[in-house]
Amino acid sequence: MDLGLAPSEISPWSTQRGSVFNPKTFDFPIIIETAIGAWAEKVIPGDPALDTAYIAAARRLVDRGAVAITGDCGYTMRHQAAVAASVAVPVAMSSLLLAPTLLRQLPPAAKLAVVAAQVRYLSEDLLGIDDPAERARIIIGGIDGSKLVQNENMRPPAHTDVTDIEKDVAACVAELRSAHPEIGAVLFECTLFPMVTPAIRRITGLPIYDTETLYRMTFAAVA
Repeated sequence: MDLGLAPSEISPWSTQRGSVFNPKTFDFPIIIETAIGAWAEKVIPGDPALDTAYIAAARRLVDRGAVAITGDCGYTMRHQAAVAASVAVPVAMSSLLLAPTLLRQLPPAAKLAVVAAQVRYLSEDLLGIDDPAERARIIIGGIDGSKLVQNENMRPPAHTDVTDIEKDVAACVAELRSAHPEIGAVLFECTLFPMVTPAIRRITGLPIYDTETLYRMTFAAVA
């Protein structure tokens, strides 16, 4: 059985250790289709017209045998409802789907840190939290000025050294924890962050959730 991935664009990360685009990262097979025209410059700020491209990619994946569909960017959360309505397999487009569940795993006084690549585009509707008291428990940070963000917004995307990603993500998490010591877990929005998740877990000692967490959970439910 195959897990289908509908990327926003062709990724240069298909051979990088720990990348969700690298088939060797998983102990189950993945197949990939590109959502045509869904470049980062459109996906991240949001473009409702991209629903059509993601739906088409998802249907191609199902035709090829995918038993579940995932996305490659946290901001594809905007297309979750449209894609889920278009295919008869489980759809998990974004790690942000995990946010409401993770809050309930934590003690009431604890907070959840959400770390994004470009935080200025992480609008409230993407979190799926309506209760103001619960929303107050989510702390958001990002690495907007990083080399990764600059490179991923190129056409085609340019490679970024993983050590640079780790440095920027670690600095963001450290800053958030300094301001909010009650943070009890971290959720990564960006699909490229799983490459540094093990390092950030070691540095912080905190539970870290990411798109790889979501992929594994989704596949385990249908395998």
